[in-house]
Parts: sequence; C-alpha cells; structure tokens
Amino acid sequence: MTVEIRTQTVKPVRQTFGHLARRFGDKPATRYQEATYDIQSEVNHHYKPLWDPERDLYDKRRTAVEMADWYALKDPRQYYYGSYTMARAKQQEALDRQMEFADRRALLAQLPAEAREAIVFALVPLRHYEWGANTNLSHVAAYGWGTAVTQAAVMGAMDRLGLAQHLSRIGLLVDGNTGAALDQAHRHWVEHPAWQGLRREVENLFVTRDWFEVLVAQTLVADGLLYPLFFQHFDAHMAQRHGPALSTVLDHINRWQDETVKWVDATVKTAAAESEANRALMQGWVNHWRSALKAALSPLAEATLGEQGAGALAAADAALGARLARLGLAA
Repeated sequence: MTVEIRTQTVKPVRQTFGHLARRFGDKPATRYQEATYDIQSEVNHHYKPLWDPERDLYDKRRTAVEMADWYALKDPRQYYYGSYTMARAKQQEALDRQMEFADRRALLAQLPAEAREAIVFALVPLRHYEWGANTNLSHVAAYGWGTAVTQAAVMGAMDRLGLAQHLSRIGLLVDGNTGAALDQAHRHWVEHPAWQGLRREVENLFVTRDWFEVLVAQTLVADGLLYPLFFQHFDAHMAQRHGPALSTVLDHINRWQDETVKWVDATVKTAAAESEANRALMQGWVNHWRSALKAALSPLAEATLGEQGAGALAAADAALGARLARLGLAA
C-alpha cells in the first residue's frame, strides 16, 4: 500500500490591508507600516473644537509647514508601539544595572564635595528641562498631523519623562537618597541667575503654537546645543578632574540622543526638501531659536565649565551647524 501525501497552497485573497495595498501594492506589509500609514483620522469628526472653531479637531493647518504626504516623515527607527516598548525595556534593564553598580559602590556619593556640588548644579536641574521637553513633545503629539510624526512624538515625550527620572536618580546617588540634591537643584532652576535664560526659553516654547516649530526648536536646536554641552563636555570636564564615575551613569543619555537624532534629522530633512517655502520657514525658526538658546546657555556654560565654557558652547554650536548643513539648512 502506498500513501500519497499532497500539499496544497492556499493563495490569500489579499496580502495586506486595503489602504496599505493602495500605497505600497498588494504585498505583505511590515508591522511599522500597519501601525503607521494612513491611520490619522480625517473624516467623520463629531464636533468642532470649541477652543479653535475655525479648524477641525485634527487639522493640517496647525503648522505653517506643508507636505503633499505627511507620511513621508517616516521614522527610520521603524518604531511602533511593539518595537518601541521592547527596545526601551532592554535599555531600561541595562540602565538599572548601571545605576545599581554606581549605587553599590557609592561612586557618586564618595566624590569630593566640590564634584558633588558641581553635579547638583549642572546636571540635576536638567530634570526640569526634560519635563519641559515632555510637555513640548506632548504638544507635537496632540496637535501634529499624521501618525508617522505623532506616534514618534508621543514616544519621545515618554522618553523625556524617563530621562527626568534618570537625572533625579543621579541626584539621589549624590546625596545618599535624602532628596536634598533634588531640592537644591529645583532652587537652582527657579532662582539661580545662570539658569534663568534656559528656563525662560523652555517656557517660551510652552506658548509657541505651531507644533512643527516646537519640534524643530526642542529636538533639533535646544537638544542639539544642550546635550553636547552637558553630557559630553561637562562629563569630560568632570572625568578629567574626578575620574569616570559620572560617565558610568551618563552613558544611557548619550546613547538615547544618538538614537533620537536619527528620527529628528530624517523628519527635518524630508520636510525641508519638500519645498523652498518649507525650507525658508524652518531656517527662520532655526535662526531664531539657535540665537536665543545660545544666549541662554552662555552663562550656564561659564558657570559649569569655567574658562572652558565658551569654547565648549562654540563647539556644540559648530556641531549643530554641520548637522544643519546635512539637513539642507544654512549652517
């Protein structure tokens, strides 16, 4: 007796959702495409927003930037909810190990008083800057248009809350978990003259209505100047004088910035290349916020890095200029 086993292939009627097939053709879509493209609600809105009756609940006119296809602003990291949460869970585990390592060996608590005061003055107040960045990216997520931008913005907003908590943990490592460093850092943020310029610009962003301008000012200009100044130059300054203890707890922040830059640069470069009007508009925003934030960071650079402060800020600004040139904007 012989048994003949046959295999049959069932051809699916379609390979993906209709809206993705219309955009990419009838072929299997990636999870990022399924979770991103053409998800934005466009029709059947139940009411006009009472606080902005001239516009729809979701409205492309809430920014002066114009795009033929807002989904051109895709995230090169291909982050959607699943991939984002898995990536951040792994990074959080690595970060927790770094913090536990520093806590068990009291790497920051055993630093000289001068070094601990410098950390409380220069780094711990940035937890308030990160909270401001959370608010600004929440604005982008709330009023932006197109899931490609808004989902990346809300993930960025959550990241900024995490960074604020991380800076708070650094303060607790410095003061032996008493919380005194956090209170002192808050006083620096609201009272110390050197911090008031940055605090003012963060609050100016709170009342900037164009969500794309907020995105450019916060993630490209402000972060582009501040992160190198504090997490590279100040870190190197401290390592030269007190060893690499601080660097062990700043590694996560620098890695996060390296990753986030990919999304920010792709978004800005694509929007600037869309039209000359977009490019000119964004150039004006960059010029305004770059000038304001350089002036705001100048006293902080001097207060935290002394004679090296002006040079460090100039180096950060030069790096930002080179980055702007790569994005199609004037350096």
